Amino acid sequence: MKNVSLIFLIFLLKLNLQAKDAKIWMKHEIRFESEKIYNNPIYDVKDFKVTFTSPSGQTLNVNGFWDGGKNWKVRFCPNETGVWKWVSYCSDKKNTGLHKKEGEFNCKLNNSNEDIYKRGAIYHPKGKYYLTYNDGKPFFWLACTAWNGALKSSDEEWDFYLQQRKNNNYNVIQLVTTQWRGCDKNAEGLVAFEGCGYIKINPEFFKRIDQKIDEANEKGLIVSPVILWALPFGQGRYLSPGYALPIEEAVLLAKYIVARYQGNHVIWTLGGDGRYYGSLEDRWKEIGRQVFSGIDHAPVTLHPHGSSWIGEEYAGEDWYDIMGYQSSHSNGERVVNWINKGPMSKMWDKLKPMPYINMEPNYEEIHFQITDKDVRNASYWSIFATPLAGITYGANGIWPWLAEGELILNHGGKPGVSSWRKSIEFPGSIQMGYLFEFINRYEWWNFFPANELLIEQLGEEVYNHWISVVKTVDNSTIVAYIPVKCNVKLRNLNNFVYSAKWFNPVENSYSDAKIIQKDGVISFDQIFENDIVIVLTKE
Repeated sequence: MKNVSLIFLIFLLKLNLQAKDAKIWMKHEIRFESEKIYNNPIYDVKDFKVTFTSPSGQTLNVNGFWDGGKNWKVRFCPNETGVWKWVSYCSDKKNTGLHKKEGEFNCKLNNSNEDIYKRGAIYHPKGKYYLTYNDGKPFFWLACTAWNGALKSSDEEWDFYLQQRKNNNYNVIQLVTTQWRGCDKNAEGLVAFEGCGYIKINPEFFKRIDQKIDEANEKGLIVSPVILWALPFGQGRYLSPGYALPIEEAVLLAKYIVARYQGNHVIWTLGGDGRYYGSLEDRWKEIGRQVFSGIDHAPVTLHPHGSSWIGEEYAGEDWYDIMGYQSSHSNGERVVNWINKGPMSKMWDKLKPMPYINMEPNYEEIHFQITDKDVRNASYWSIFATPLAGITYGANGIWPWLAEGELILNHGGKPGVSSWRKSIEFPGSIQMGYLFEFINRYEWWNFFPANELLIEQLGEEVYNHWISVVKTVDNSTIVAYIPVKCNVKLRNLNNFVYSAKWFNPVENSYSDAKIIQKDGVISFDQIFENDIVIVLTKE
């Protein structure tokens, strides 16, 4: 009788583990206990994954990861309600704690009001220039670069920062997931890995990152984790894994990070600040292919170093979904012309359709010279240079997560830079939230660059007077960003009758605009002291 009871108890425990409920679009974790402790799991276990079968019969392949000792985990985000089944595979087939384990669970609806849980994960629909939620609603990327946020912040600081960003319409947080040239260890003095030609992962380091990414998702914010910071020059470059590690070790570290956070709502940034062309092009293509092949994954981008372009090189890569670029931190002629007349504006319609996003324009207060006006200029010019998809904001005190009086590591730090807490309230920081509200008043995903409508482009004479124009294909809506006082003349290709409104990006206000429509030309005067946006709508 005792044996029967024991068998029944074991059965109930097994059933309970297998049938643990999940919630749709929320991270679901399955834990495994290895039968052995490996000397170095990322080398000793070449492959550990779980194949999930959804209620409708869809299969998803998800890599697992080692979490210290005998603990192994798999995390993923179920996209259907109902009963899911799963089976594990381990390259060490003798380890029955990891190999050929089977189970099932019931996935139910969640009760969150956040879009990422109601509408589903972000992805890039084939043939489109923008991102969407799973249900098809377009997603306009408004990010903040908090590179060191997850590495250095206290619980109170991170909660305060996330809530302030959310309240101001930000929906993506860009952060770094290992030690790098801007932060050599986390707040507890830990590093993500040790070694170079042979590395060892430290799971305790990543538990802090787990918490920070979870908290961002709970507030409805997407996280774009930089997997491998990669700047190949400058002080502290040897701290950055994308530069210092051999390809094999870079792939092992990247696969570990992807496995650890694929259950979260993320958009992957494989490399940060890297040189992904020339002699390093093959290296980064090989890393991307090895990390993302054979698994279902969130959208992937690269974050190139300042004013570099990788469009032709990477648009054909299957794993690459977002054409990220960095205009760099200058209001000078070279950078302004690169934003407005550079390769993004010339090549977007010649490569496969994908989102084009400036992921690091002017940082407010950088070099003690970039103002909110410079931030607005770079942002509006960037989003209007290609089909609209999104923009990133940054400040020189936010990305390093500076406390009062602290200096920036390995970046020629000078005293006097504002703390992150002050910087998130900078005028440009708030005005990016206004930009988001303005853009989302319209079907922005139907807007395309249309500078050909301009009869005279002032930016050809004075570089920072550049006027940017976008419109719908049917010309029913025309939007122009005008940085200075001037007279503007636009071609009215269909001789439509338009009504016009001003949007003030400084004050977040609207007012009626007076325009003259005659002989196929629309003309008006920009009379404001600051930059302005005009919206022409067919009556």
